[in-house]
Formats: sequence, C-alpha cells, structure tokens
Amino acid sequence: MYFELGFRHIADLAGYDHILFVAALAIPFGVGDWRRLAFLVTAFTLGHSLTLALATLRLVSVPSQLVETLIPVTILFTALDTYTSATPQRPENPITLRSYGVALLFGLIHGLGLSTYLRALLGSEESIAGALLAFNVGLEIGQLVILSIVLAVGAALVPAILQRRRWVQLSVGVTGGFALMLLVQRLGAWS
Repeated sequence: MYFELGFRHIADLAGYDHILFVAALAIPFGVGDWRRLAFLVTAFTLGHSLTLALATLRLVSVPSQLVETLIPVTILFTALDTYTSATPQRPENPITLRSYGVALLFGLIHGLGLSTYLRALLGSEESIAGALLAFNVGLEIGQLVILSIVLAVGAALVPAILQRRRWVQLSVGVTGGFALMLLVQRLGAWS
C-alpha cells in the first residue's frame, strides 16, 4: 500500500511539482549520464525521506503554507541554474558535489510538504519504519521512471530535431514557467 502511495505521489499529474523538479534536474543530461543522475535523484529522495520521517514523528514542524511556497522556489532555482549553466561549449549541466547538496536540501523541503498528509495516513500504524521505507522506495522508483522518460524524450529530440543547448533552454524554460505560475498561485494564498 505505502509503496504504491509513494509511487503515485511522485507520478501524479495533479501534484506535478515533483515531476517538474525531477525534470528540471534531468533535462540537461543524456542517456549516458543515467547512473550519475540516478544518484543525484537519490540525494533528493534521501532529503525527502529524512524530513518525512522527522515530521511524521513530530520532531520537526514547519508551517505548511511556507513549505508549499518554497517548493516552487526550489523548482524555479533548479530550472534557472540549469538554464544559465547551458553554454555552447557545454550544454549539459555537470553534476558536482554542490549538485548533490542542493538536491538533498531541496528534498528536505519537498519532504516537509507531504509530511502532514503522510502523518495522517501513518497515524494508525504501530511501526512507521516499514511504512516510511515502502513509501520512499515507491517515491524513488517513480522518480526513476520520470527520469527515464525525460532522458528518452531528450534522446529522441537531440540532435534529430533540436541541438542539445536549445533542448535544455526550451525545456527548462517551460519547467521554470510552470514553477513560476505555481509560485504566484501559492503566494496568492498568503493573502
């Protein structure tokens, strides 16, 4: 049950913020970067898992409105970072230690966004460790599926239709645009 919830959480088109984030991470990379990129996505999952566990155990509490506003900021930052890193000499964004740190940090923020919902689901569980593990494994599998789709689309379009640099700029532009709309929407909820 919790594995399926984790998978659906990441792959749900209605909650497209996670899809946007994983896409913004994956867009500048090619299929040959699969393994390194999977580790980058796993850093995000580790951060996500940590705050889910801490918040579910009621060890960390952050106002949900603040977290829901920060989530599109993380997507927008990732999209802008990817866009500005794409140059004619190196259209893809290299994975650095900073990249892993940012993915981990943003995973912490995204995990807080789901903690209230998951805490309500896990309230009746005697041991939340197994449920949290299953949920996060489902989340990770979902992210790897999204990662595969983004890499496959990129491989199909580059260089057959677009140059890699144009693919990166166009894709992260769209991703950043959706994140900006989401941010404006969530800022409007503060009124």
